[in-house]
Amino acid sequence: MMNDASRPVEGLEPPRQPARVIGGKEPINPYVLLFVMLVVAAIATWVVPSGEFSRTVSNGVSLVVPNSLKPVSQHGVMPGEMFAALAKGMIASAPIIFLILFTGGALAVLEATGTVRSALAIVAHGEAARAHITVIVVCVIFSLLGTLGVVTNSVVAFVPLGLLLAESMGLATEIGAGLIYLGTYAGFNTGILNPVTTGLSQRLAGLPMFSGMSFRICIYVAFLVVTIIFLIVRIRAHRLVDAAESVSTPERDRTVLRPSARRLDPRQIAVAGIVVICLSVFVYGSSTRKWAETEMIAMFVIMAIASGIVSGIRPGKIADTFLHGCSGLVKGALVVGVARAISIVLSDGKILDPIVNMLTGMLAPLDSTLAAICMFLSAALMHVGISSGSGESAVLIPIFAPLGDTLHLTRQVTVQAVLLGEGFINCFNPTSGVLMAVLAMSGIPYVKWVRFVMPLLVAWLAICIVAIATGVAMHWGPF
Repeated sequence: MMNDASRPVEGLEPPRQPARVIGGKEPINPYVLLFVMLVVAAIATWVVPSGEFSRTVSNGVSLVVPNSLKPVSQHGVMPGEMFAALAKGMIASAPIIFLILFTGGALAVLEATGTVRSALAIVAHGEAARAHITVIVVCVIFSLLGTLGVVTNSVVAFVPLGLLLAESMGLATEIGAGLIYLGTYAGFNTGILNPVTTGLSQRLAGLPMFSGMSFRICIYVAFLVVTIIFLIVRIRAHRLVDAAESVSTPERDRTVLRPSARRLDPRQIAVAGIVVICLSVFVYGSSTRKWAETEMIAMFVIMAIASGIVSGIRPGKIADTFLHGCSGLVKGALVVGVARAISIVLSDGKILDPIVNMLTGMLAPLDSTLAAICMFLSAALMHVGISSGSGESAVLIPIFAPLGDTLHLTRQVTVQAVLLGEGFINCFNPTSGVLMAVLAMSGIPYVKWVRFVMPLLVAWLAICIVAIATGVAMHWGPF
């Protein structure tokens, strides 16, 4: 028999299931979208001439030698190899896949303790002002974690909490996912102290580590403020629509969470303490010991077991609840491997380097400002095929840095153009395993997400262009 602590808080209705039909038509399945892109990528390996840059290894990093592209025999990917890439993508993405699954398991145990919904019930008492404060606090916290490189791929683990938070305030699913995901990438876009993106790129360009921080902080603040404003406007718009609908159909079934309690019981307070300690330890380990997905998976197991024991749930019930939670996120987890397969096909087909070389040739005749902006757009385009930020930097910086020298661009501007391109596209890149996993686990169709986030993307694009143009005008250095 389940302990009382494992029952949901009385008076709270279960979360709404996201709508699966929009405008009378079934939305595009993310797996279908990615599989079509995988087929297109495989066909491209037979059409685009294959080639490879010469590479050298420095401090464990593979660097491209500029102007060294040489043709190689065509590496067209056969249908059997294309399907094998799916398996390779799953294997290569295993840490993220299991992070997603274990997130679902840990959250299921936390929900069984009643702590999550009791805490969200308290939040649900707040009106618009409370919601706005929540947006600001959450965005500031996750943008800082993103710009420090503490939370990137692991942002998937926090999205379910954003969904529950949105549910508790009667907000749309997209707002809940955006609260965590967009907040994180508002910081990741600039990477003020991110060693994996900014640190590596500056090292490849010969710049002092984390130099140019003052201007980069200004860019970060612009991204953060615009993102907060966007989410607050979306919340107001959602509540206006909700209010209008409630007036026209006052008897409709509203599934907004209505709390019946204003405080946590002692066991729930202990569970909340366990969660805070576990997440704090992970943040510390990420910052000082380079912890990543593997350590966070272990942390979720510890969190689930400890929370269940403190709440008095039987060990067998803890295990069953954890596994049930994992099963609920299989759809969102496996999409990561499918997205990774596209990059594998492009790489195996030897067509990424020729595409980079083509883009470089197009930039050469341009003036400084326009060339820097085109570097930004090129980096965004290349991120569709190279999902790793560090991997893209290792390919582009050795080529763009000397090209920027000939165009009278400082190395700092060149580096930032690449970083902004990588960050900007992450929020609508269909080959991003992290984004597609977030959408799949949230039940948000890709097209609906793009429509939702489009105003913010336009604002982000304007910030990127202004930042790059300003960097060129001020000869942003040290060189």
